[in-house]
Amino acid sequence: MANANVRVRFCPSPTGNPHVGLVRTALFNWAFARHNQGTMVFRIEDTDAARDSEESYNQLLDSLRWLGLDWDEGPEIGGPHAPYRQSQRMDIYKDVAEKLLAGGYAYHCYCTTEELDARRDAARAAGRPSGYDGACRELSAEQKSAYEAEGRTAIVRFRMPDEPITFTDLVRGELTFTPDNVPDYGIVRANGAPLYTLVNPVDDALMEITHVLRGEDLLSSTPRQIALYKALIELGVAKETPAFGHLPYVMGEGNKKLSKRDPQASLNIYRERGFLPEGLLNYLSLLGWSFSADQDVFSISDMIAKFDVADVNANPARFDLKKAESINADHIRMLDVKAFTAACEPWLTAPHANWAPEDFDRAAWEAIAPHAQTRVTVLSDITANVDFLFLKEPVEDEASWTKAMKEGSDALLRTAREKLEAADWTSPESLKEAVLAAGEVHGLKLGKAQAPVRVAVTGRTVGLPLFESLEILGKEKTLARIDAALAKLTA
Repeated sequence: MANANVRVRFCPSPTGNPHVGLVRTALFNWAFARHNQGTMVFRIEDTDAARDSEESYNQLLDSLRWLGLDWDEGPEIGGPHAPYRQSQRMDIYKDVAEKLLAGGYAYHCYCTTEELDARRDAARAAGRPSGYDGACRELSAEQKSAYEAEGRTAIVRFRMPDEPITFTDLVRGELTFTPDNVPDYGIVRANGAPLYTLVNPVDDALMEITHVLRGEDLLSSTPRQIALYKALIELGVAKETPAFGHLPYVMGEGNKKLSKRDPQASLNIYRERGFLPEGLLNYLSLLGWSFSADQDVFSISDMIAKFDVADVNANPARFDLKKAESINADHIRMLDVKAFTAACEPWLTAPHANWAPEDFDRAAWEAIAPHAQTRVTVLSDITANVDFLFLKEPVEDEASWTKAMKEGSDALLRTAREKLEAADWTSPESLKEAVLAAGEVHGLKLGKAQAPVRVAVTGRTVGLPLFESLEILGKEKTLARIDAALAKLTA
């Protein structure tokens, strides 16, 4: 049953190119919101000025729009909890930090990096947990003054409770973290800049997020956030603690987590290759979730109707490029021909196309499109599949030429040319019969007879259905290309 009170958020940092794992997280949040007729909040975590960029921010927005992952509140839309960029919310974080300090939920820590490192090393050597040891938890006013007189600056640490924290993860079930594994942690830098550990849960609280669906790598920070939520509720800043669900890792080669450095991690690669948004989203949805035991290909509307975060698998999901391509190919087949024809247009013009704009024949393209639709895996495949129609000469592919042009190919081509010249050029079947008849003259079956014809006309040994291609190319160009091949063979 749908729950219109569901509020989820997608809150990336604008650094570098969008990552497919990030998109998978956005997709699961979006599908969960849409399934429940809830609200999708898009928030930008841009408090790290050294890493964040406006270019990456614009890429994020453009990528989400391309994928069709729309948002109900956020940048360029606004909403009741604006602004939705953390860099514009600094006064809010400062106010909350002061409330936490005043309420005793946080304290100033004057420990230097060298002191912290030394104590951590000593703890490890003694076999004790190496997290922060609470040295500044109960400083007197005199001790604080003495530290400040030394010229020390202080960060703000949140005071973690001394009892275990237990919560039910929507993906992983009940989890318990003991105090020794979750020590006090920093929430404000010494220069007053708030840390992710403060701003993320504060924004979730103020934006009334009900479900936090995020990557498994953030699981260890969840007990910290739950403790902070308790404090925020007691201070009147938050209304309730959200439910947490930690999505499985997306794995790349060698059983390693797919990182931004992996070639197959960048969303831009798939967009540039001509993946359909629907095909890519379909595949990404299978990284940790399944539509049914016997169906991998489905529409996004079907996914929305069925998606429940409780059905997400906690085990790591492996990114399989071949499966992604196969699913995308299925979505290409599902397009009506008009939509397919339009979707291919960017790959039929510069810089993808290697023919002059004036040589592009729209009527020929529209005629060949239905035959091409069944042959391409990604839209960029279309360029090489149809270039023979628009190039003045077929592409030069010596490997294809060597493979197809065997001894006797010149005699076969002469016979094929004679038969094709006499054929009915309004019927692919007539052209097929002409090449079949030429093959019979030379004792060859159709497969071997058509190979030299295909390479002479298209430049390649594989491609679209040959006889439909010849019909669309036309009699004059086809015969001229056979003549050119004969001249090359007999030179």
